[in-house]
Amino acid sequence: MQLSSRTTIAILVGLGGVCVMTTPSSAQAGAGGTIALVGGQLLDGYEVPPLHHAAVIIEGNTIVEVGPASEVEIPPGALVINTAGKTMLPGLIDVHAHLMILGHGEYADWMPWFEQNQELVYATSARQLLAAGVTTAVDLGALMSILEFRDRVNRNEIPGPRLLVSGPWITRSGWSVVPQELRETVSSPEAAASRARELVDAGVDVIKTWSGITEEDFRAIREVTGPARVPIHCHVYPTEAVWAAIRGGCDVLQHAGSGGSVPKYPDDLVAEIAMRGIPVVQSISHRIWIYPATLEFPERLYHPDLIASFPPEIWEQVESSYTKHDFHRRSYFSSTPRQMRLAREGARQFVDAGAVMAMGTDTGSPLNFHRESAWREISALVDVGMTPAQAISASTKVAAQVIRRGDDLGTIEPGKLADIIVVDGNPLFDINALAQVTDVIKDGIIYKRNRVPTWVERPPTP
Repeated sequence: MQLSSRTTIAILVGLGGVCVMTTPSSAQAGAGGTIALVGGQLLDGYEVPPLHHAAVIIEGNTIVEVGPASEVEIPPGALVINTAGKTMLPGLIDVHAHLMILGHGEYADWMPWFEQNQELVYATSARQLLAAGVTTAVDLGALMSILEFRDRVNRNEIPGPRLLVSGPWITRSGWSVVPQELRETVSSPEAAASRARELVDAGVDVIKTWSGITEEDFRAIREVTGPARVPIHCHVYPTEAVWAAIRGGCDVLQHAGSGGSVPKYPDDLVAEIAMRGIPVVQSISHRIWIYPATLEFPERLYHPDLIASFPPEIWEQVESSYTKHDFHRRSYFSSTPRQMRLAREGARQFVDAGAVMAMGTDTGSPLNFHRESAWREISALVDVGMTPAQAISASTKVAAQVIRRGDDLGTIEPGKLADIIVVDGNPLFDINALAQVTDVIKDGIIYKRNRVPTWVERPPTP
């Protein structure tokens, strides 16, 4: 007896069986063909109830149909991936990533090694992020070599999240532990505008400003970036720096209110941000959640899956920056205990105000490993008052809008690019289920299947 596609899927869903498929070692698995994800719960990125026992049809790199599995006709010859018992959701979008770092404990020791091994570090970070379900990332601070790497990743020549990059940041402050080429140090609005022009002409996707930038600097940069439609992402902490960024035309506030770095902002500042709809990307977990988590469970630094995600030569560098008992002495965490005392109030103020908030992790900073930074940040957003649905939307739909890609990314609906991940469990019940990413599709290409990245060779089946 020959069964229709719809009947076959109904049997698979009912039995909770596993659709057996062979995953090619190439990252081009599924590229250009038809893929059907069938049977699982669907969170489409909107803050609405989930669709249960759903099906998503992908043709090429585009989502073409979404609906209940009992109503969706599976095209003949489609590659069927059974997601029963799992959750499908849009690929995660990290609006504050760093591919040049990957969890090493001391920047001063890491940077010289990185400069000699840039391609290896970029490629390792990109794979770790993609395997964790991050299908798009904004890299906010790297050498100019990141532009060529971005282009190769975005052509799907190298596994990694779709990248938007800033290259070096513009600042009035020095930071001796990072390469000179990483910071465009200015002393006047005219110099700030000139540096912005150089970066825009070089092809960056965003401009990042760092410490010390004045309102006049922001205005000068804006005169360059506005016509070019290149957004300004502003690294700001103190109240006066946030006001300067707002008045100077900043597009995205990065770090504002995060890490307990400052006491709670004045109500009028928070209200202004919320009223104007200026996006806030806090990156709240990169010190104040990850640090105590490591104090409580230092074994996380020695998990076999973490070690296996690094080439041996990089892991040797990372491991040497920590010992089992003294990571708390790293300079990066010198003020963390104070930050922890202020953190929740500072983070929650924007949630309570209804501000536009997108997920960004500062991933790659000490202890903040790419393979887990996204789910830890989303979990922290829930801790400070978001519902799981809100936190997931902040990491998908809202994040896509913040990076000006809402027309083609951030939700699962017909016409959008096929960036979809599958997690084991229900993140609406336990947001930490986002740590269990079993499948990753980016741009219609299967990059992870049944927990195994396609660039990892599977052992032969007995």
